[in-house]
Amino acid sequence: MWLAIVVGLLVSYLLGNLNGAVCISALHHDDVRSHGSGNAGLTNFIRNYGRRQALYVILIDAGKTVLACLVMGLLLEPYGYYLEGRTLGGLMVMVGHAFPALLGFRGGKGILSGLFIGISVDWRIAVIALAVFLGIYFATRYVSLGSVLGATTLSLGFVLFYYDNLLVMLCGIVMGALAVFMHRANIIRLLQGKERKTHLFRNIKE
Repeated sequence: MWLAIVVGLLVSYLLGNLNGAVCISALHHDDVRSHGSGNAGLTNFIRNYGRRQALYVILIDAGKTVLACLVMGLLLEPYGYYLEGRTLGGLMVMVGHAFPALLGFRGGKGILSGLFIGISVDWRIAVIALAVFLGIYFATRYVSLGSVLGATTLSLGFVLFYYDNLLVMLCGIVMGALAVFMHRANIIRLLQGKERKTHLFRNIKE
């Protein structure tokens, strides 16, 4: 079983290194991280390339996340730990997304990954976290604030639904905490009133 765990964790982490924003910006012979906030995430991509190509970013990041959860789950299923495997795979793909060794450890903040981890593990958690994100975003136009509160809700969802499964619950807490940690600079700007509002559903560039 330990070999399956090691292989699953490594595969999930490496899948996390496949960053959608970096991949699509590379098609333009560019690097999204050289623009705006310097972050390899969906928001920075939309700000600099518009939302028409954002779908490809979403597909890549969603695909790698779901695949990581599935692979890790299948590896541990013979040992009776399918749910735990999916959750561990989700945690490691998020770590790989945030700290990608193949991209100089300059990755994204993990919000999109967190959403699809929630979908892969328990759709109820994903729906609640997404509802919080959208509610806060439409009320304030602050993607970062919606992301932080959505990530916090993700963790709370795992606590609520999996309090009887310590490993799954702890993985969920760590995932939410990691996403919040990745937004630490945004949190400081929010507190200082310097955070930039974003119109995700309005084209900036075509």
